[in-house]
Amino acid sequence: MGLRSAMKVNYPGLLRERMTSGNYRYRVRVRGDKTQRIALSCNPDHEKFYEQYLAARSGIVPNPIQPEAEPGLKGSIGWLLDQYMQHFGGEVRSGLKSAKTLKKKRNLLSRLHPHSDKPMLIPSHHLERMRDELMDTPAQADAYIEAIRVMYAWAKKRKLVNENPAVGIDRIYVKGDGAEPWSARDIRRYLNHHKLGTKAHAAIHILLWTNCRIEDLTVLGRKHECVVEGVDAIRFQPSKKGASEVTVPLMPQLVKATRAQKVQGATYILGRGGRPYASGDSMSATFIKWCNDAGLIGKSAHGIRKGLGEFLAELGVSQYGIMAVHGHSEARTSEVYTRRVERWRLAKDAMEKVKVSHDF
Repeated sequence: MGLRSAMKVNYPGLLRERMTSGNYRYRVRVRGDKTQRIALSCNPDHEKFYEQYLAARSGIVPNPIQPEAEPGLKGSIGWLLDQYMQHFGGEVRSGLKSAKTLKKKRNLLSRLHPHSDKPMLIPSHHLERMRDELMDTPAQADAYIEAIRVMYAWAKKRKLVNENPAVGIDRIYVKGDGAEPWSARDIRRYLNHHKLGTKAHAAIHILLWTNCRIEDLTVLGRKHECVVEGVDAIRFQPSKKGASEVTVPLMPQLVKATRAQKVQGATYILGRGGRPYASGDSMSATFIKWCNDAGLIGKSAHGIRKGLGEFLAELGVSQYGIMAVHGHSEARTSEVYTRRVERWRLAKDAMEKVKVSHDF
C-alpha cells in the first residue's frame, strides 16, 4: 500500500501511517473488529480530531472536514458562500439563529468549496448530480440540497440571482419511524455493563430522568438544581431553538448516579481533563461508544427519549403531560408517542365488542 510504517499514537486503536509522500495519515481500528479501519480527515492538532476518533472507534465513518474556502471573485460560488455565511453569522450574533444551526449549515455547504471559482448560479442538473453522489447517505443528500435551496432563496430575495436552481429537485430519503426506542431490557443491559460511579451510568440516568437531548448533557449540572414548591427539581432551557423551558422533579436515582462519580465539576458529565464536552456531536459519539460497549449496537440517546415517551403513553399519561416532560412546544410533536398506543387501545376495545356481539 506504499506505507513505510504504522504505529499507535495516544489512543487505543489509533494508527499513524507514513505514506510515500512523507506525510502521515491517521486511521482507527473499530472497537471489536480489528480488521476494519476507518480513516480520519484531520490530524491530532485539529479541534475536531477527538470527535472524529470517537466516531471511528464506534464504527461510524465521520464526515470529512473541508478546508474553509477563500472568498472568491464577485459572481462566483465562493463569493456567494462568503456573503451568505457573513449574513448568517450576523443573525447568530443578534440571537435570531443558533450557533449550532450555523455550524450545521457551514458543514453542509462546505461541499461547495471545490467549486468556489465557478459562476454562482449552479445549473439544476449539476445539483442533482451532486445529490446523487451522496446516494449512500440519502438524508445527508437531502439536507445538502435543502441548505443550497435556502441559500439561493436568500440570494434571490436580495436580487443576487434571478432563479433558485435547487427548487424542484426531488428528495430521495424516505423517512421511517426514526430512532429505535429503548426497552426496559435495553436499559438494564446498559446499566449492568456501566456500573454506578461511571460517566456512562450517570449519563443515562440524566437522559432518563430529565428527558434532555444529548447536546444538553454538555451543559447540565448542579447549577440547574432548584426547589419548586418545596420539591427538589431541575430546571433548564433546552439548547434546541424554540424548545420550552423544562422543570422536572429531581429524581433520587439521578442524584445518586451523578454524586457517585469521583470527579465533580461544572457539569454532571465531564470530558477529557475534567472539562465539559465541547459539543453535542462529541457527546453523541461518546454515548454511542458506551452503547456499543454494552452490546447495544445501533442504539442512540434519541431512542431513550422516544422510548420514555411511549412508556408514558402506555401508563396513560396524556399528550400534554408528555409535552411537559419532553419540553415540546407543539402537541403534534408529542402525538408521535401517543398515536401508536391510542390506536392499539381503540383496536382492543373494538375486538372486545366483537367478541360479545351475537351478530357474527
